[in-house]
Amino acid sequence: MSSSQPKPSEITPKEVWLTRRRWIQSGLALGVLGATAGAGAWWWGREPDEATPARHGRPLEGVVKTGYRVDEPLTDYADVTHYNNFLELGSDKETPAERAAFLPTRPWTVRVDGECEAPGEIDIETILKVYPREERVYRFRCVEAWYMVVPWVGFSLGDLLRRFKPTSKAKYVAFESLYDPDHPLPGQRRLRLGWPYREGLRMDEAMHPLTLLATGLYGEELPAQNGAPLRLVVPWKYGFKSIKSVVRIHFSEHQPVTTWNRLQSDEYGFYANVNPEVDHPRWSQRRHRVLGASVFAGKQPTQMFNGYAAEVAGLYRGMDLHKFF
Repeated sequence: MSSSQPKPSEITPKEVWLTRRRWIQSGLALGVLGATAGAGAWWWGREPDEATPARHGRPLEGVVKTGYRVDEPLTDYADVTHYNNFLELGSDKETPAERAAFLPTRPWTVRVDGECEAPGEIDIETILKVYPREERVYRFRCVEAWYMVVPWVGFSLGDLLRRFKPTSKAKYVAFESLYDPDHPLPGQRRLRLGWPYREGLRMDEAMHPLTLLATGLYGEELPAQNGAPLRLVVPWKYGFKSIKSVVRIHFSEHQPVTTWNRLQSDEYGFYANVNPEVDHPRWSQRRHRVLGASVFAGKQPTQMFNGYAAEVAGLYRGMDLHKFF
């Protein structure tokens, strides 16, 4: 690392890094959610000519640009595709891209069941054919206090959910990521996380127009390390809610068990709404560092609901947002 690049301590507070290491020592999850003070730290403030060339995916046809956009610079494609939390492929930021070939994305089927009138399966080819490809430029805020702006390609999750006719008992929507115990992905062989990775939303959150099922980014098919071929994107919540490589959707009457909330509920809430007034137990959430920006740019203030309060604050009217984080 050259002297012009930031030290790891300038990227992630020491106590944050030590907290991540505690998970390794406990054996619950080796390298949890990325020790950002590791090999991936050099992404902060890198010079353009130092970037590792990113392999691009297949261009997508018929992508319609929408009004879902933010007036902020897009994060560089190389950063978006080479700074990833995807524990199924590895525990640091760079390994998921290096191991992308381990993730099989065809054939791919999503099973939908639970409290619905028309349970069944749908394959990725049908999804790509039936649902329009929209480009939406969203802010993306990680619980680790880093931030990027991504031009996702996808469609509203609610459009898919309505296909399976959820009943009045469907109060929540649960998601599961890919897991084959006979052929686990590299990270699944090493990390005892309680696979498959699970996440969930309240029904009104899932049906909200902003909630996206992404099939691509930057006008190209979704890279494996970013959750190919189908991932959730919930822009007003911390990134760990946006589950990757979805293979199951389940309508439930009761709040589902989710991976990080189960492992450490005081640190990773079920709702996980971006809220600068509610700190992580060991670091502040008031500010974030923009991925790829110069270290000299400093941290930026974090907005309530990641800047989407006008659209989603009504979902939580009457709730104590300091309690239900």
